[in-house]
Amino acid sequence: MTDRSTLDLSSRDPDWWRQAVVYQVYPRSFADADGDGLGDLRGITRRLTHLAALGVDALWLSPFYPSELADGGYDVADPRDVDPRLGTLDDFDALVAEAHRLGLKVIVDIVPNHSSHQHAWFQEALRCGPGSAARDRYVFRDGRGEHGELPPTDWQSVFGGSAWKRVPDGQWYLHLFAPEQPDLNWENQEVRADYRTTLRFWSDRGVDGFRVDVAHALVKDLSEPLRDLGAPELSREDALSTMPPGTHPFYDRDEVHEIYRDWRKILDAYRPPRMAVAEAWVPGARRALYARPDELGQAFNFEYLEAGWDADELRHVITDSLANARAAGASATWVLSNHDVVRHASRLMLPPGTDENAWLLSGGHAPAVDEAAGLRRARAATLLMLALPGSAYVYQGEELGLPEVADLPTEVLQDPIWEQTGHVRKGRDGCRVPLPWTTTGPSYGFGPGGAWLPQPPGFAAYAVEAQDGVEGSTLELYRTALRLRRKLLDGEELTWAEDTPDGVIRFDRCEGWRCVTNLSHAAVPLPAGEVLLSSAPLEDGRLGPDTTVWLGR
Repeated sequence: MTDRSTLDLSSRDPDWWRQAVVYQVYPRSFADADGDGLGDLRGITRRLTHLAALGVDALWLSPFYPSELADGGYDVADPRDVDPRLGTLDDFDALVAEAHRLGLKVIVDIVPNHSSHQHAWFQEALRCGPGSAARDRYVFRDGRGEHGELPPTDWQSVFGGSAWKRVPDGQWYLHLFAPEQPDLNWENQEVRADYRTTLRFWSDRGVDGFRVDVAHALVKDLSEPLRDLGAPELSREDALSTMPPGTHPFYDRDEVHEIYRDWRKILDAYRPPRMAVAEAWVPGARRALYARPDELGQAFNFEYLEAGWDADELRHVITDSLANARAAGASATWVLSNHDVVRHASRLMLPPGTDENAWLLSGGHAPAVDEAAGLRRARAATLLMLALPGSAYVYQGEELGLPEVADLPTEVLQDPIWEQTGHVRKGRDGCRVPLPWTTTGPSYGFGPGGAWLPQPPGFAAYAVEAQDGVEGSTLELYRTALRLRRKLLDGEELTWAEDTPDGVIRFDRCEGWRCVTNLSHAAVPLPAGEVLLSSAPLEDGRLGPDTTVWLGR
């Protein structure tokens, strides 16, 4: 294995995260050590050598806390423990120790907007009744209508339907996500104190940072009477655009930044300081506020993920993203796939304007996606992303080129979106199918007891075993790209080249190398320079369609 002791950026620089490559692990789908079909912490620990050999700087663990899995682990019953099905706190400590031995940092997901309805606090709230201190930790309200039979507002759940659920004594509680995920009341000082405890608990156990789930939604306008949106059918983005920034009833309120300034004092008390990254689905300039140095420091850039395979659009998104990050004193972030979206090896091949849910409901047949063409485009997109200034977040399995599993039968679906929308939206299970490690076996090496979601037979060709050491494989492309990136990166600026053919984007890095991506349908001439790496073979010395090349100058 590569000796990372001379390569680990984080060992030399407390700001390691500013240009890091972070690998997202969805624990239930990564590796299963005990054979119950569900991935676990010991399975992750056994496979950490894969991440070290890949060349990433850190791993981000999606929730591993006690949960009934009403929302894939984001319904947390205890934010300071491990789900017994996934292991123990001792297993977690062993994972962190092994990761650090290999030169890998560890980032954990925290879920401060809501808890599980099984959380001890919520169970106490149900027992204690209206007006109690226990209920004040959540958002309980009387209903409207003659007998309180109507929800308190027209607010809608992200997963579909009303964001309010009635309890037997007649009151309603707020859940912006599943009913099993009651929203916490961040005006309550006990809630704030408890999350300070959570940050210290995991920091004391050696974690290096936190990914903050739904960072934009913690603070709600709870002044009476609660405000209707008036147009609950609006998307989150449209609703935010209809009112002055910072004034939405429950998204991206100005008061939320006070919480993160408080958290930053805690995170900075550690040596080295703990990093944090916000999941904030808000417009770019507003999102950058969460990434200010006195708040979380980074925020996910979803505009890049949502951009089409179009040169002008990508150039615009990259330019704006870098400008927003620079204005906030942060580094930019880039991501192509995660546990909530269609994998980019499939998504980038969908025609512009495709309804992704309709595509999933068709089993991936309408329109059909050419997997080989999708993989070529995904490899090009990856090299482009890895050449950009800032941090890159890689989702497990994308280094294998995994496509979306769009044809999962409905009877195996686990995502609450499927049931909560009355079988209208298929949900996110297709990107959460367990990884293939070997080319044979009942779960392709995921674990000895099968897998909690069925893997398609085609996964064998994508397995780590099938690609390890194979020249030109997607796995080896990632390894080579990350090794080169570590040597080449030394700044956070780029310079766009203006004299490029239509459908081509090119930029120079101040470190003396350049990236060229051909998004057109025809091969184009290469500019001068030594070819360092190409996402696909050159075509008679020319850059073919859907191909990215890195050039030395």
